[in-house]
Amino acid sequence: MRTSKTELADILAGHKDFLMSKRNLCTVQRKAIGDIASCRTSALGGHTEQCGQCGYKRISYNSCRNRNCPKCQQSKQIVWVDKLKSSIVPVKHFQLVFTIPDILRPLFYINQSLCYTMLFKASAEALKKAMKHYHQAEGGAIAILHTWGQALNYHPHIHMIVPAGGIDVDGVQWVHTEGKFLVPIKAISKMFRGVLIHMIDKEWSKGNLIVPDRFEPNFDILKKDLYRKGWVVFAEKPIKGPGQLINYLGKYINRVAISNHRIKEWCQGKVTFSYTNNRIHTRNCKMTINDVDFINRFLWHVLPKGFYKIRYYGIYAHMNCDKREQCFELLEESPFIPSFEAIPLSEVIKRTTGIDHSYCPACKQGRMLRIGQCNMTL
Repeated sequence: MRTSKTELADILAGHKDFLMSKRNLCTVQRKAIGDIASCRTSALGGHTEQCGQCGYKRISYNSCRNRNCPKCQQSKQIVWVDKLKSSIVPVKHFQLVFTIPDILRPLFYINQSLCYTMLFKASAEALKKAMKHYHQAEGGAIAILHTWGQALNYHPHIHMIVPAGGIDVDGVQWVHTEGKFLVPIKAISKMFRGVLIHMIDKEWSKGNLIVPDRFEPNFDILKKDLYRKGWVVFAEKPIKGPGQLINYLGKYINRVAISNHRIKEWCQGKVTFSYTNNRIHTRNCKMTINDVDFINRFLWHVLPKGFYKIRYYGIYAHMNCDKREQCFELLEESPFIPSFEAIPLSEVIKRTTGIDHSYCPACKQGRMLRIGQCNMTL
């Protein structure tokens, strides 16, 4: 077992045969295990490169490109965030976080596609209603689904990035929001609660939801409990300027449940990883759990096949590109031009990290040239 520089792929590969023998894993979880365990190994093939000056050779293995793989998301994240620059309205933005009560988590886990979709729709509808009521304007949002807490617990929630304002009902004026808050938090929390409960009630009555055994078959009983609970929508400090917003989005977009740098040790069947304890605002806390439990926690957050975890609403919706251009005109600003559009990924890495992988790591002068293909190993 490794005790340093351990990656998620190492832990999955160490238990791959056992995991694949389990019957309770769905297809998308099995694929995630296989892809991540094989990422950048001979199992996926690759190519051989040789330095044109000193003759040094190296093998570059292919990436798995699975969206749950921590090694494959970083470059994708850089390109996506850069492309997003052209759409960001040049005003300060707020982050809202829409969460659900603990009592709903079992229902959400066994009905992931439907419940996550309802979570997106309910948060967007609540924002739309609040903007119309308090500002008489149409705003926008970039919404990102996360299903994990820092300790890899199951905690589905929506991060929503919202501009501080919107276009008025006549489409002739940009309406700026005043003060430190976009809308009253208690008000939008109640709107969100009402919309989501109504959606769940509708799908429940149609028989579209698998109801956990611990639940009463009559939704009215659960509904009363849900309305008695105070639903919380968190609001963080405003993010000023597109540049700061882009850096902020980079922390949330295309993230996976755990990154490799958070895995501190894997030894004697135990995994130690770092996390932030938000309750006491303490970073770099450490947790040690059984490695199989660690894997199970990770697998909780593998999304259903084809499910989009990033969605756009209002002026940020793709269908509203004309309206978004009008917003730039009303603000008398020009959109940012992406820096990494239509350039090779190697050049993106060079520009963002300063590392040029085309140079020979041995002599530091020659260029690495592709000389052959490596076949996949079974």
